[in-house]
Amino acid sequence: MREWTHAEHVSAAATEIARMADVLRGREMSVPVLTCPGWDLARLVTHTGGVHRWAATMVADLAERRYDRRGMDMGLPADASGYPAWLGAGAALLSEALLSQDPQAPMWTWGGERRVRFWSRRMLHETLVHRMDAELAVGIPTLVPEDVAADGVEEFLDILPYALWNPGVAELRGGGETISLQADTGAGWVITLDPDRFHHRRSLQPGSVTVRTATSADLLQVVWGRRSVDDYAVEGDAGLLGWWRELARI
Repeated sequence: MREWTHAEHVSAAATEIARMADVLRGREMSVPVLTCPGWDLARLVTHTGGVHRWAATMVADLAERRYDRRGMDMGLPADASGYPAWLGAGAALLSEALLSQDPQAPMWTWGGERRVRFWSRRMLHETLVHRMDAELAVGIPTLVPEDVAADGVEEFLDILPYALWNPGVAELRGGGETISLQADTGAGWVITLDPDRFHHRRSLQPGSVTVRTATSADLLQVVWGRRSVDDYAVEGDAGLLGWWRELARI
């Protein structure tokens, strides 16, 4: 697996925003988004574009606290037909903010890394997952570069312990059981459940339960709950895997 720089994450995030905007252009915004129950494309776009602008504003200010996104003027068009262009315009705003700051500069984040560079990686994968949601909603193939998808799986595992708004995360403990996520492309992770926490490492070893997929993009959809594990090979304790997937949500 490659190691990413802040600038590479910024560039990849801008690419994902453009791809998502392209998927949405000319679509009816009332189309349901089945992977985000209760949402339609309009809600998906306003959420994603709003998060970009919220993060960009905090990065520009090197915010020491969380800003209230609900109280911010996002400049949303009155006509929903303008939503894809509005989403796309957020790429420049986000990139400018992220590249204007030292990636090591301290600021508020909700993850473990309290620095600017948290947001370049987070915005890449926030957008990527919602781009996949849009593609699934309109019925077009979802393609993700292997290096981006692999980083996305690892990012999910890195930030999951900090998703404290989900009480299920606190229950992800055990007695040494392991969950192995393996892609045929050579990317792999093993999650270990300890009595006081869980941790993960890159590894190609099987676990108490092992999920095997063709690509990291498949694994990305599995960990984010966008695909059923029934589509893939599962070896070992399927009950452990079901328990993990039920609780491991962001």
